[in-house]
Amino acid sequence: MTRTTSSAAVRQYAIVTSAYWSFTLTDGALRMLVLLHFYQLGYSPFTLAFLFLLYEAAGVVANLFGGWLATRYGISRMLVVGLSTQILGFLLLSALSPTWSATLSVLWVLMAQGVCGVAKDLTKTASKSAIKMTAQQASGQLFQWVAWFTGSKNAMKGVGFFVGGVLLQFLGFSGALWLMASLLSLVLIGVLTSLPALFGQSKASKTAKELFAKSSGINLLALARVFLFGARDVWFVVGVPVYLYAAGWNFSMVGGFLALWTIGYGLVQAMAPQVIRRSADGLSTEVPAARHWSLLLAFVPAGLAWFVWQDVAYSVWIVVIGLGIFGVVFAINSAVHSYLILAYAGSAKAAEDVGFYYAANASGRFMGTLLSGVLYQWGGLTYALIGSAMMLAACWLVTLKLPLET
Repeated sequence: MTRTTSSAAVRQYAIVTSAYWSFTLTDGALRMLVLLHFYQLGYSPFTLAFLFLLYEAAGVVANLFGGWLATRYGISRMLVVGLSTQILGFLLLSALSPTWSATLSVLWVLMAQGVCGVAKDLTKTASKSAIKMTAQQASGQLFQWVAWFTGSKNAMKGVGFFVGGVLLQFLGFSGALWLMASLLSLVLIGVLTSLPALFGQSKASKTAKELFAKSSGINLLALARVFLFGARDVWFVVGVPVYLYAAGWNFSMVGGFLALWTIGYGLVQAMAPQVIRRSADGLSTEVPAARHWSLLLAFVPAGLAWFVWQDVAYSVWIVVIGLGIFGVVFAINSAVHSYLILAYAGSAKAAEDVGFYYAANASGRFMGTLLSGVLYQWGGLTYALIGSAMMLAACWLVTLKLPLET
């Protein structure tokens, strides 16, 4: 590997990471803007979850075909399309009028959130695929680069939660969206002028059968990812924010907790390569790690559900501390999964493999988002946490079948 090649790889990695940081900051702020704004307007937990459903559902399609498009037309172009689509989604949301009926407002937000959901997953698929391409030029860096990229991204999303609350307080709903659209426009210009237009372009699949017929490792990991992220969002999207607010926390405290949780989760994720022992073949210790950590994680929400059900003294703070533990273990799980998809992915069509995998990720978020509102409405946080534990048990069972070779 020459110094020139290595420098080019590091430069491309830095550009993609910076662009995705900016995108993720605004995406985290958007979630908090929508959640807090409509909760203030009196929307129920189920309706709040409903507002995010098209956002998550759109991500399934965006990931599947975004991977194919990135392979066919180049990763840089898809990154540009993702950023542009997010800007469009912000402008659509900013046009929401307080004079509209509740039904029209919900439908408009659903549509705009769907646009933002497409943007998020087009950008994510393009960015993660770019890491696979650049890491090939820097031998032995894949796990480290993926962990840092994913961890720092999630930390930035946590900052976005806090920023969203601050912008809502000082600029209002529309003003915050206009500011974020302006900042992303500057990022878009930077990507257009910095990355090669055909970066990551390759021969794409010609048929749907070829596109969906992935290796057993990718298929199983995708299924495990559905349960892993469903287990997080089933309490994260609606359950815990509403539970804490109902317990007497104000919006700043709720937003601050979610921000700190996500930042901490991201930092742990970035440090995962120091926790997981590496193997020469890249799978023989990493796959068992995915199994062990998913089983350990399942016990955390199960234990928290018992404390909440018993309504013991200081149960709110037990939940806060317990979810902190959940965040640490979940971060390591997520980091190992994010590494394994790139380890299993074929280099020629990495974008398609990553897109397929993150379509499963979006499916899990969709399931978790829906159940977050439904289970909380049925049985409060206890039901949401039981649902989380059950999904994590399913995740562990799937990882038992993961192959130890590509």
